[in-house]
Amino acid sequence: MSRTFIYARVSTTDQTTENQVREIQAAGFAVEERRTVAEKVSGSVAAMQRKGFAKLLDKLESGDVLIVTKMDRLGRNTMDVLATVEHLAAMGVRVHCLNLGGVDLTSPAGKMTMTVLAAAATLERELLIERTQAGLARAKSEGKALGRRPSLTPPQQAEALRRLNAGESVSQLAREFDTSRATILRIQKAAAPTAV
Repeated sequence: MSRTFIYARVSTTDQTTENQVREIQAAGFAVEERRTVAEKVSGSVAAMQRKGFAKLLDKLESGDVLIVTKMDRLGRNTMDVLATVEHLAAMGVRVHCLNLGGVDLTSPAGKMTMTVLAAAATLERELLIERTQAGLARAKSEGKALGRRPSLTPPQQAEALRRLNAGESVSQLAREFDTSRATILRIQKAAAPTAV
């Protein structure tokens, strides 16, 4: 008798997998809680390298069905998603993806659909990265400051440096300025003469 499993994944700790589980239940799948694997890990981490997914693989047997809400829950990289589905197919596990109409990704039609959609998703991600890098380069060329604002203002940095030079400790200054030791050390390093 085949068993049904859910694999739900989110990328960050402030997200929840609850919506994915509910979506699968709303589609008519009654999956026991012990057969639901949920984890918080980036999709850029290969599925086989994820702790939760590795535990899931240990539970799965030939004839079982694995349900995901979207293909990107398995991974963002086309090659990783294809390799994961191939591995599951070799185990005799069928993979159903809800947002593809419940198509079995291990079937020939499912493999074709998955390949095209995964390639499109990879392309979109790469285009997004390209656009972001172009925007950062433009902002930098226009002289805009990138990154986080310094935790200390320039006058505070000058005061911290003066007090460091007067012999006060890094830890003491970090406490007084309510910042990290690393911030005080960066100020000290930035002011140090460079050796030629």
